[in-house]
Amino acid sequence: MKLYSDAALAKILDREIFHQISAVADRLGVECYVVGGYVRDIFLERPSDDIDVVVVGSGIQVASELKKELGKRAHLSVFRNFGTAQVKFRDMEVEFVGARRESYSHDSRKPVVEDGTLEDDQNRRDFTINAMAICLNKERFGELVDPFNGLADLEDRIIATPLDPEVTFSDDPLRMMRCIRFATQLNFQIEEETFEALERMADRIKIVSGERIEVELNKIMMAPHPSIGFEYLQRSGLLQIILPELAALDIVEKRDGRAHKNNFYHTLEVLENVCAHHAPLWLRWSALLHDIGKTKTKRWEPKSGWTFHNHNYIGAKMVVDIFRRLKLPMGAEMRYVQKLVDLHMRPIAIADEVVTDSAVRRLLNDAGDDIDDLMTLCEADITSKNEVRKKMFLENFRMVREKLADLKEKDYKRLLQPVIDGNEIMELFHLQPSREVGILKQYLKDAVLDNQVENEREPLMRLLMEKAQKMGLAVD
Repeated sequence: MKLYSDAALAKILDREIFHQISAVADRLGVECYVVGGYVRDIFLERPSDDIDVVVVGSGIQVASELKKELGKRAHLSVFRNFGTAQVKFRDMEVEFVGARRESYSHDSRKPVVEDGTLEDDQNRRDFTINAMAICLNKERFGELVDPFNGLADLEDRIIATPLDPEVTFSDDPLRMMRCIRFATQLNFQIEEETFEALERMADRIKIVSGERIEVELNKIMMAPHPSIGFEYLQRSGLLQIILPELAALDIVEKRDGRAHKNNFYHTLEVLENVCAHHAPLWLRWSALLHDIGKTKTKRWEPKSGWTFHNHNYIGAKMVVDIFRRLKLPMGAEMRYVQKLVDLHMRPIAIADEVVTDSAVRRLLNDAGDDIDDLMTLCEADITSKNEVRKKMFLENFRMVREKLADLKEKDYKRLLQPVIDGNEIMELFHLQPSREVGILKQYLKDAVLDNQVENEREPLMRLLMEKAQKMGLAVD
């Protein structure tokens, strides 16, 4: 990794906004530093327009003066209860806060805050790589203040806490999630002493709200390789508390010399396969939860070995409780994940046999607009080490995709929805909404899906009349 000299740092900071902050700070006679993620990202060569500035004094005062300096183009927001202020200018957001020290009680992650020095402020930071500061005052402009060797940890690709990690995590247990999140996003190792503290302090995560955990989980999920984070969560013991259904998959049982695969690591492999397609968030959640029902459905059958019958159906039911507990959205996002978990075995069953038009029509009818995501998940789920079997599945999936493309080109929604609907059936036979209407609707639907007849009025009416006669129904 490239390490910058003081001159290079000054060059990087040669943005007008920093010189304007510098002038304001010097005029007010206060020390001023850019800190945290912006400094870290300078050395990682990652672009960032979210800037945090620590003032040894009043951050609100510096922000207010900067707003006057920038004029109408800037917008100032003041949060006096927190002692912070934000200036939005063009595409940048600059957050100002006074240097402070914090102390915590055991049953809360809300600190008691007092004014402090830069050293106090750096001591309260979560990780060494986020504790670096660059001075903005003119005499020391661009000078790096790095008391915990965060720059060296960046070079060594290590996540470590500035102070005793057990104290750091006990004070604010959300930092345990942030630790794993940063390790995942940056593909860094968690320093040994820090990881051991994660293991010891895992139970403290119980005082953190589901909403805060959800934010960190989603950031882990959207990292290039989220499996890194979930493996850390499992090894540290955090996953058993946050998502025990997933942690429970990390087991291999053997009977009569026959073992099933480790479904936890299989799940992580499927997740990585999905991410290779730059999958959006909820498809990634579908991959993470696709086998969640296997623990509840695992059975030993002497003739066939280990089975997981209906794990997709049971898993889909479990999705609701998991989303509710983790404070994930309970609307369309949850229903999407439920659908993909429930249907993820269908394309595999089709690909394991002769790929028929009828099976593909039914699959498209049930998956609807989510069919492409379902196929991506199912292809990712083929992790067999048997290359011949894997090749056979993928070839059959190609055939399924071809048939799906043909159906979609012909407007599958019109093609698969019988032209005779429930309202017309009730009118024809003078029925109220009832079991009989449902049976007749499904009969026509099955005929269309199985391609027994064209989806046209005349042949469907013939079928309808034949079925109604067998049921003892007649048209007046």
